[in-house]
Amino acid sequence: MSAGPARVDRLVTAGTFELDGGSWEVENNVWIVGDDTEAVVIDAAHDAAAIEQALAGRRLLAIVSTHAHNDHIDAAPELAARTGAPVLLHPDDLPLWKLTHPDRLPDGELADGGRIEVAGITLTVLHTPGHAPGAVCLHAPDLGTVFTGDTLFHGGPGATGRSFSHFPTIIDSIRDRLLTLPPDTVVRTGHGDPTTIGAEAPALPDWIARGH
Repeated sequence: MSAGPARVDRLVTAGTFELDGGSWEVENNVWIVGDDTEAVVIDAAHDAAAIEQALAGRRLLAIVSTHAHNDHIDAAPELAARTGAPVLLHPDDLPLWKLTHPDRLPDGELADGGRIEVAGITLTVLHTPGHAPGAVCLHAPDLGTVFTGDTLFHGGPGATGRSFSHFPTIIDSIRDRLLTLPPDTVVRTGHGDPTTIGAEAPALPDWIARGH
């Protein structure tokens, strides 16, 4: 039986984002990239059982964390235990990771330029600090898409008003690493609806002028 072409599935889970003593109700996008036999999960948010159900029996190759805010990693250890897949994180986000999982480290490191192979396609790791020190995006040119976590959204950059974040750095990351991608690249974000590189690029001067 054919495994079928690689595709992207979205699961939306709900929970809380907690940092600097605050707590906010959020909905997160969990992106599943693969075919009918194997997949990777980008951001195991809130509900390991729901993510495992969405995998529908596919072999999970990796749990990739775009950054280590709790709402993007809170279900990662449980999903790893359920599936045997390794949890991957950029090491610059270990201080954030340890706020949520002090007794369980990630299984492997993400590095700029690293490649994750799944279902005949490649996800290339782009280190895009600013929202968090170890924030990464995953570029899948074969699918015409980039998974941006909380670095770039429909309407602007991710928040930089809390610990471990820095507005000039996120602007540099977006300008140098994301807006250089083809304009028709679909931006699949950590929260909310997708956009495209071409739709967001013209607003860069406005973002800089507003600052954070």
